[in-house]
Amino acid sequence: MSRRTWALIAALMVSVIYGVSFTIAKDVMPFYIKPYGFILLRVIGATILFWIVSFFGPKEKIQLNDFPRIVAAAFFGVALNMLTFFKGLSYTSPISAAVIMVTTPMIVLILSAIIIREKIKFKKVLGILLGLFGTAVLILYGKTIDNASNASLGNLLVFINAVSYAFYLIVVKKLMDKYNAFTFVKWIYTFGLLMVLPFGWSEYQEIHWTVITVSVLWKIGFVVLFTTFFTYLLNLVSMRELKPTSVAVFIYLQPLFATIFAVSSGKDELTLVKVISAGLIFFGVYLVTVKKNGPRMH
Repeated sequence: MSRRTWALIAALMVSVIYGVSFTIAKDVMPFYIKPYGFILLRVIGATILFWIVSFFGPKEKIQLNDFPRIVAAAFFGVALNMLTFFKGLSYTSPISAAVIMVTTPMIVLILSAIIIREKIKFKKVLGILLGLFGTAVLILYGKTIDNASNASLGNLLVFINAVSYAFYLIVVKKLMDKYNAFTFVKWIYTFGLLMVLPFGWSEYQEIHWTVITVSVLWKIGFVVLFTTFFTYLLNLVSMRELKPTSVAVFIYLQPLFATIFAVSSGKDELTLVKVISAGLIFFGVYLVTVKKNGPRMH
């Protein structure tokens, strides 16, 4: 099996894990653990795991001038990314959050165009506008069932998370080209831990471990081990062979997996607003990413 095939499989596995995680994390927040406290718990666990794994990886020394990029990756990929996502998810529903995350590839295109001065064709501009319009509809009118206390604010925060993740995909790519993933990901999480600590410490102290059931502990463990640790490793594997825009494309599958899991477990429901918003976003993403007469993937 080729390295590219492994990279595609890794990207697919990330989408499956994230799709399921929307509902699993929602079961924990905010009743058992508040969002920022959960993030601190998540980042502490992942940081420990990445440091342990790094001892078995290659021995590389990071150049001093690369640490500003690592700090930027920590801010966009860990701190801002997680803080806005978990806070947003605590307010909105799993399906709405997953649909909004689909805007990431469009944001990657916009940021890439700004950074490398690439011209954007009219078709892609139209796609971006449609996608953002669909997101705006979901943010403003995406009401849902009882597990969403403030859907509009939650959807807005998830959108900010998507922008942050798009920045991360671009920032981390140069590190991927220069170092082995195990060399720098531990530092990304170490700096990320320092960034989320002031936000999460008070909520972390409020956790009442005596009332947390075994099933909730399993869900917390899933988020720390799979949603955080394994997905970051799998993302790094996929990004070594694929472009940031290609990795972002797999985010399209997250709403599918999130919807199947959320609806089947009775945690969310499909509404007309969600379907229309998703249609606008997906069509916008199609216009942004489709290549005319491009090579077919085998």
